Amino acid sequence: MTSHGQTPTANAMRRALKRARDGVALDVTEAAVLLQARGEDLADLTASAARVRDAGLAAAGRPGVITYSKSVFLPLTRLCRDKCHYCTFVTVPGKLRREGHGMYMSMDEVLDIARRGAELGCKEALITLGDKPEDRWPEARAWLEAEGYDDTLAYVRAVAIRILEETGLLPHLNPGVLSWTDFQRLKPVAPSMGMMLETTAERLWSEPGGPHHGSPDKEPAVRLRVLEDAGRSNVPFTSGLLIGIGETYEERAESLFALRRVQRAYHGIQELIIQNFRAKPDTAMRGMPDAELDDLVATVAVARHIMGPSGCLQAPPNLVDAEYARLIGAGIDDWGGVSPLTPDHVNPERPWPHIDELADKSAAAGFELRERLAVYPEFVRRGEPWLDPRVLPHVQALADPDTGLARTDVRPEGLPWQEPDEGFTPMGRTDLHRTIDTEGRSADRRDDFDEVYGDWQELRERAAPGMAPQRVDSDVREALGQAADDPTGLTDEQALALLHADGPALDALCRTADDVRRDAVGDEVTYIVTRNINFTNVCYTGCRFCAFAQRRTDADAFTLSLEQVADRAQQAWDVGAVEVCMQGGIHPDLPGTAYFDIARAVKERVPGIHVHAFSPMEVVNGATRTGMSIREWLTAAKEAGLDSIPGTAAEILDDEVRWILTKGKLPTATWVEVVKTAHEVGLGSTSTMMYGHVDQPRHWLGHLRLLADIQRSAQEKGVPGFSEFVTLPFIHTNAPVYLAGIARPGPTARENRAVTAMARLLLHPWIPNIQTSWVKLGTEGAAEMLRSGANDLGGTLMEETISRMAGSSYGSYRSIKDLVAIAEAAGRPARPRTTRYGEVPPERVEAAHASDGHLPDLLPVV
Repeated sequence: MTSHGQTPTANAMRRALKRARDGVALDVTEAAVLLQARGEDLADLTASAARVRDAGLAAAGRPGVITYSKSVFLPLTRLCRDKCHYCTFVTVPGKLRREGHGMYMSMDEVLDIARRGAELGCKEALITLGDKPEDRWPEARAWLEAEGYDDTLAYVRAVAIRILEETGLLPHLNPGVLSWTDFQRLKPVAPSMGMMLETTAERLWSEPGGPHHGSPDKEPAVRLRVLEDAGRSNVPFTSGLLIGIGETYEERAESLFALRRVQRAYHGIQELIIQNFRAKPDTAMRGMPDAELDDLVATVAVARHIMGPSGCLQAPPNLVDAEYARLIGAGIDDWGGVSPLTPDHVNPERPWPHIDELADKSAAAGFELRERLAVYPEFVRRGEPWLDPRVLPHVQALADPDTGLARTDVRPEGLPWQEPDEGFTPMGRTDLHRTIDTEGRSADRRDDFDEVYGDWQELRERAAPGMAPQRVDSDVREALGQAADDPTGLTDEQALALLHADGPALDALCRTADDVRRDAVGDEVTYIVTRNINFTNVCYTGCRFCAFAQRRTDADAFTLSLEQVADRAQQAWDVGAVEVCMQGGIHPDLPGTAYFDIARAVKERVPGIHVHAFSPMEVVNGATRTGMSIREWLTAAKEAGLDSIPGTAAEILDDEVRWILTKGKLPTATWVEVVKTAHEVGLGSTSTMMYGHVDQPRHWLGHLRLLADIQRSAQEKGVPGFSEFVTLPFIHTNAPVYLAGIARPGPTARENRAVTAMARLLLHPWIPNIQTSWVKLGTEGAAEMLRSGANDLGGTLMEETISRMAGSSYGSYRSIKDLVAIAEAAGRPARPRTTRYGEVPPERVEAAHASDGHLPDLLPVV
């Protein structure tokens, strides 16, 4: 039932219908008016919606085609922690036992249905289940523990792999609310996933008696976050509305526009399902009337106008009493999953139509019925990064390479689910670490600039409010006094005042920070003889600040072999290095164990070198690809030779900023989880902040406060924490977010001084070492930061491609003499250090001074 508001006037309806006919973008008010169209008005609305749909089909290369997926429905578990008042799918453990069922379908039960489906020509395995049943039901937790699974999603992952390997069906996963990390776990085992938004009407969740009251996973903000995380993770995703559950027309319109906003941002919603409420016995909403057919038809038509010609709209054919022609006329282009074997377990009283009947009804309306796969043809043709290399062969075995639709001449057959064969095959511009300084990059941007980062215009609109500077009224003099007396007592208001300091106040701030530095760590400027090794720059994560990442086919793309990585570590050791710092892009072909192989290869070649490697993003990538927990993965990496991790991938630890800077990188909470876990398993880390793009001082303050809290926690637990904090000024020149006109051109000189000084004050006494970046600031800039609270110059590097690809003009290495000269320019002595700021063994010092800490000019490129 829809809660009816005020009936629109005839003039409002005529105006809205004309805008729809003319193809003018609708707003929420106009959409709400059109949702109430009936009679001739509804016929007018559906006619214009059908024209929009037809234009989209023609543009997609399949004019006059309506699709469906031949599937089997697998209700993996009917237990759920939610209590939706209209649902008969969900049940309780006692009822399952009485009916002779387990808490979950067994693996044998799943595979039996999947095999029979494959014999009938089905190509999709629709895996549906309740949300996190183990959180509510001890019986579910006991079943999982007995079967050896940590949680329900671990079982979902295992089931999907077995289906791929033993039947060839493509899993489409509907496990409910997922986190960003959950998507990373499941993407390698399924080409598509889904979750109905249902509605954005919060009152239907928050108010007692509402259909979603008491269901934590039905909070609209939570479900919208899932849709966004799916887009960030490049997962083809199905969503939609459930209409007639008590929402108003305005709320329904707002729900459609929320879906459009997500689609504009990420282009990842493969279809929208418009499903009409059907009252069921034995539910709290059994007395509510079903959603009317006219209501469904109007909603489909309005959804078509809002989503546009490229949107794919589905209405379940078993819920409309054979009124197929009306739905086709309203603008649908898909019938969804139809099974010749299994019932619709969500609506068991409504049997699927026979496929022949569906084809006849579609033909009567002038459309040809064609079979698609679980993943829509647009995403089949897009390929990377939407389809993981581990499932891509399974999709390719069933897809027509020209159309992306299902091949009708093949039956599914199981294929091995395995890592791609390429692995560490060296390819591309492997000499980039040297030629970046002599030849530069091939182009200022990668070839998929307009697609890989999301919708730039939508991003501009979203970024604008966060970039507005805040007015600061706090007394700078009072704040300076507090900083000098006791920086640990600075309030947030005082800290913000100091982050905005300029002129004489900024000079005073930097002097105060320098005094605190002297008291904390003395006058010596430290540096480390190290080599950067970037083992690949192939990456599809979509970080909008990153000019390093390339597609595998781009001219500047490269991947090193394990031997080449080890060779570079050996070269570094030979010239006195005590550390190698290794990071790379999130290459889709590298297995989750690749990081272990890299650490092991270096340690086998150079046992004495410190392996400082793998950002938190790489840690999560490795853990999710192997199916290990973050703790298990870090422990295994440590056993393979990892000694510490860089605290990069932090950027700004505020998701308001992170989701502007990056499309798909890990959220703040996950970064914190990785770093804390690393500390707990005995792996120290650095900490970083990249600033000067779409951020503001309030974001810097929150970032620094969070790092101090993490360090305080590590020290209380007696585990390694952060060895240092590294300031990373944003290099804008080739950064996509700057080229798109969104970010500002890096921080100002004032901001660099203020950030360095405030890092010293706000992290005192928890993180004693503050590092400045000669790569990003040059010699004079780094010396200025040494006068503003910094005490460390970082490393000799020997090679550096990330900042250089972004447009840094300060070269790829510094000799020991160069670093000593920077310290002397600041009036300070210099000394070498280890990764954890210890004394360097004399043998290493001697080797480093003999080479001046850099590679010979004639050293072979490897």
